[in-house]
Amino acid sequence: MDEKRQYQDLSLFCMPAEFRGRSPVLVQMWWLVQDTLFRMSPQAFYGWRNLLLRVFGAKIGKRVRIRSTTRVTYPWKLTIGDYVWVGDDCVFYNLGEIVLGSHVAIAHDVYFCTGLHDYQRIDFPIGQKPIRIEDEVWIPNDVFIGPGVTVGRGSIVGTRSTVLNDLPGGMICYGNPAKAVRPREMREQSEKTE
Repeated sequence: MDEKRQYQDLSLFCMPAEFRGRSPVLVQMWWLVQDTLFRMSPQAFYGWRNLLLRVFGAKIGKRVRIRSTTRVTYPWKLTIGDYVWVGDDCVFYNLGEIVLGSHVAIAHDVYFCTGLHDYQRIDFPIGQKPIRIEDEVWIPNDVFIGPGVTVGRGSIVGTRSTVLNDLPGGMICYGNPAKAVRPREMREQSEKTE
């Protein structure tokens, strides 16, 4: 290894002017609201948290349930369909767009990361790639979803998986990195007995 070669010089780093999508003042206002009005709201105040996200530009569908410990970097880069659940301590590090379809179930401690750096340049520039989670996906606890990933409709991502590439629809996927393992088979809903 060349001891004299310099791989990155963070003194050269510069945030692109429009990267955040809003003014630095609005970004700081959101972070303040998130750490107070959003985070301190009672668990059952889903409508309140949805309202706060909408005020800051998020597109939120009907009957969405987001827990108060969820973190959203930039609400204006978040779109969520109808009947979506987001569990405790999830992070939407959405430097780029994150789109969740309808009927998506996200458990606890799921991390969505759209951000990346160009490690081949000495100034280490920041970048982003969007994440898309299609309808009827279930993402259980402790899953990492990386930049540029799409998870296909109806798939399940196994607990503690790392998703670095697109996953097809209708599959059970898991691993590090996550891969499609078998189809998601459905049973008919049984009739209720009295």
